Formats: sequence, structure tokens, C-alpha cells
Amino acid sequence: MRFFGRTGEIASLREIRDLAKSNAQFTVVTGRRRIGKTSLVRKAYEEEPMLYFFVARKAEAELCEDFRLEIENKLGIPIMGRTEHFAEVFEYLLKLSAEHPITLFIDEFHEFFRVNKSVFSDMQRIWDLYSSTAHINLIVCGSIYSMMSKIFRDKKEPLYNRQTRFMTIRAFPMATLKEILSEYNPDYTPEDLLALYSFTGGVAKYVQLLMDTKADTKAKMIGRIIKADSIFIGEGKAVLIEEFGKDYGIYFSILSAIAQGKTSRSEIESRIGKEIGGYLTKLERDYEILSKKQPLFAKNSTKNVRYTIEDNFFTFWFRFIYKYNYMLEIENYTGLKAIIERDYETFSGLMLERYFKRVLIETHMFTRIGSWWDRRGENEIDLVAENEFENRAVFFSIKRKAANIDMETLERKVSVFLRATGAFKGYSTDCKGLSMQDM
Repeated sequence: MRFFGRTGEIASLREIRDLAKSNAQFTVVTGRRRIGKTSLVRKAYEEEPMLYFFVARKAEAELCEDFRLEIENKLGIPIMGRTEHFAEVFEYLLKLSAEHPITLFIDEFHEFFRVNKSVFSDMQRIWDLYSSTAHINLIVCGSIYSMMSKIFRDKKEPLYNRQTRFMTIRAFPMATLKEILSEYNPDYTPEDLLALYSFTGGVAKYVQLLMDTKADTKAKMIGRIIKADSIFIGEGKAVLIEEFGKDYGIYFSILSAIAQGKTSRSEIESRIGKEIGGYLTKLERDYEILSKKQPLFAKNSTKNVRYTIEDNFFTFWFRFIYKYNYMLEIENYTGLKAIIERDYETFSGLMLERYFKRVLIETHMFTRIGSWWDRRGENEIDLVAENEFENRAVFFSIKRKAANIDMETLERKVSVFLRATGAFKGYSTDCKGLSMQDM
């Protein structure tokens, strides 16, 4: 698959490169695995020399030899003899950049934790000593989000706040997903688009894996994901076990319960038989996998809270692959595909709500977007969008089929919402229905 989108991110990286010609720049690029961080940086600097250091899991001396060869090959400058410490390489480059501007990209930066933890304090010392005279464009990237956050956002860590820019790479926006799908399947249907969004969430690697194998319809996507040689089968474990460490079993149980519709803390604890407050906090704040949702205009102290898995692929993986792993163990791929087809309407209905919320966010037409439900669960509004500059609010009912949208029911729920919250006084309000026909 060719490179799509990311024009804003590329522009930012090139702006940083230009700034580095006058003042040293230290950019941290983060984002979940498979999101396309490395490809993005390479694309941004494809027309100029860039030193690429990949931090593999091997001895520091071996890494330094790799880095020495990269410097000589890319810059054509023979450097000092064999060194065993990254600090010497880093210091050499900062000194060199005072006369010759350098772009240095360090990939899998967090792996220095395993190679030699003192690298981070060495880098702090060297950066503080030479950055005022250096003309280096330093980009560091890591695929374990929690570790990258710890390195740069934990006050106890030596590199805390040394970065000049912190970029978080997100999933493809809806316009890019449409562009990609239309290139591979010009006659795609709303069902195909919803399936691509539901299964991948716009994560670049997953989209690429499907498109490169011509899985460009809903049926072909399911067929590609659920098969013996599919990397999607083991992907949840591959991505998350390293994030969670030895407690991954508890985290997986929590995420599985949420994917099955147990979204309140009491429901989750009842399901797994364990107090989980600390785990929920870590999933939300440290790993940024969960999101804690409250009804619009609810007080922060309210107990009316729902937890959701923000990542579409993880939602799908825990809902179907992790739950029915026992079927995969006996190679019953046909049976699992039948289950996905059976439950797809319910699953994709949730994804459709996420899709339209994302679309509304990307229009930049509203100042607040959320959902609302009452404590009893009797009244619920799929989406509420406010424009406080225009004193306008729009309420949405979202269904897969337009025929299932009941505007009278939505208007009744809006009346309940307005009485319960006292919100939007003096506003103009409107009720709208959205279905797959509007995708």
C-alpha cells in the first residue's frame, strides 16, 4: 500500500527540521504499535540524509558499532574508533551538529531500558551541555506507549521535559480511510467502509494488511482476519502483553468483560471476581486504552460512569478472538466466522456511533461532543453536539438502517435531557437521524 495522508504531521516534522538549523530540537513521537510512526518519519525526511538508529535488544557495544557504520555510510565522515557506550556516540553527534546540521531518528527508543538504563541520564547530561550550540534535529520514537510516557513525563526520570515537541500519532481520519478504500475498491459500499473502520480503527498497519491482500469488502475482511496464517489472531497478545507485563491476565479479563458489554465498574468486578480500581486507573491514564465516559453535564463525582475500549481493533479482538480462542485452538475458523456474522449487526452498531462521532469531531464545527443517558438507562441519546459560539445544539439518533430511526422517541428523550440537565438554555436545538446511508 502506498503512503496515504499524514500531511499535517509531515508538515510539522519538516517545520521542526527547519527550526533545528537554528536551535536544537528534541521531538518525541508516540502512538500505539502499528500506527505508522516509523513510516511517517521516514516519509517526512525521505529527500534528505537522516541517521536512523534502531535500538535492538542486544549489547550496547554491538548497537554502537551499528550506529558507527550508519554515521559513516550516511554522512561520509569516519568517526572515532570502536566505542562501547552510546553516550560517546551521542556526544560526538551533538558536537558535530554545531557545524553540520544533523537529523537523527532513534527508533524503539524505550529499548534502552533493557540495553543500559544509564543511557537516559547520559543523554540528559550531554543534551544540557551541548544543545545550546547544536543544530540537531533529534527524533525519538517508541512503540510501548507507557514506557515512552514514563521516560518523558515522569518527574523522576532524567529526560523529563527535555523534549521540545511531543507528537502523538493517531489513527487515519475518516477521509483518509475513504480515500484508501476507494483506491482499492471504487465500488465499495457503506457496509465495506464500516467494516474497515470497525476492524482496524484506522490503524495504518491493519489497513495495509487488508488492502495488500485485496480484502476490500466486509466478507473478504472477515475471511482474511479469521484464518490460520492471519497475524490478527495473535495481535492482541503481541501488542498488549509487553505493555501490561506480568499482570496482563487481569488486564485482559477486564478488557474482555468491557468488550462483552460490562461497562460499569460493578459489572466488571462481578464478572471477574476482583476489586479492580487500580487496574482501571492504569488502563485509562498510563496505557490510554480505556476511556471513562460520563453523561454530558454530569457532575465529576457521579457514579454513572461507563468504561469503553477506545481502540476499535482491541474492541473487536477481545469481543471475538480472545473470547472464542478455544475455537481457534481446534482450528474451527469457519465456526468463528459464523459467530462474527451472527453478532456483527450489534457490534457494528456500536462502531457506527463511533464513526459518526469521529466525523463530527473532524468537521471542527462543534465545541463539545458527547453522549447522554440517565441513571436508570431508560433514556439515552447517541450523540449530542454543541456549538457554544452559535448557541446551537444538535441531538442525533444513530441506527444502521434509516427505517429504524424514531424521531418522536428522540425528541421525547431530548425533552427529558433538557429538564434533567438544565443545559442549552437560550439555544436553538435540532434533532437528526444518522444511518449507514449517511456514511
